[in-house]
Amino acid sequence: MATGLNELKKTVFYEMLNMAGRAFIVVRYSDDVMIGKRGFTEEEMKNGLVLVFNRRMNFSWDDSGITASLVFGTSPQKCFIPADDIVMIYSPELNSQFITASQPSKEEPKDKGDPRRSGAPGADHEADGKGAKVVQFDFKNRKRGR
Repeated sequence: MATGLNELKKTVFYEMLNMAGRAFIVVRYSDDVMIGKRGFTEEEMKNGLVLVFNRRMNFSWDDSGITASLVFGTSPQKCFIPADDIVMIYSPELNSQFITASQPSKEEPKDKGDPRRSGAPGADHEADGKGAKVVQFDFKNRKRGR
């Protein structure tokens, strides 16, 4: 199933990129994500890292994820973002977003007996007090030109 979901992420990403000229992704923290020497800040480890891609950039998205050289400050950094760790793709210009629930990390056991942990449609994620993690973005209040 992850393969099909990752193909959908790739399709949505390229559609937004082609229509708007750029696409934003939110990457969750994982040991598999490589952001050059920069890494993740403490806040990004909790909330995710937002990366912007445009049509002029040199990057590739293969079956495993995105490989790119991204510039942070003035220095380019070699980056690899596994498709499994992309939790959101959005475009302010299109006022559109695609969000996926975080998949359990390799360390987390999957409890298939409890529907609240299965991610099944209709499962009550609030019942266990942990709640689903949802990133909300207000496109209307975002300043242009950033």
